[in-house]
Amino acid sequence: MKDEYDFSKGVRGAVVDSNGKTRITIFLDDDDDDVLAGFRERAAQSGKGYQTLINETLRNSLSPESAPLTVETLRKILHEELRVA
Repeated sequence: MKDEYDFSKGVRGAVVDSNGKTRITIFLDDDDDDVLAGFRERAAQSGKGYQTLINETLRNSLSPESAPLTVETLRKILHEELRVA
């Protein structure tokens, strides 16, 4: 081992190529080990990685179609349907 190392030309950042992905750390509740186990089981069945499935699930949850049905939206739909009937 050298006494000194020259890091003057060193570059900060990831050591590995990211391939268009961002590395994060996520903490899941210990109680909910079934969540991770569920994704791993689905991954084994689908042939995809469990992290890919988690990413797809998060992406889908952000789409407008997955938004929860609110009272206001339900009232609007009922009002429109009753007007037509």
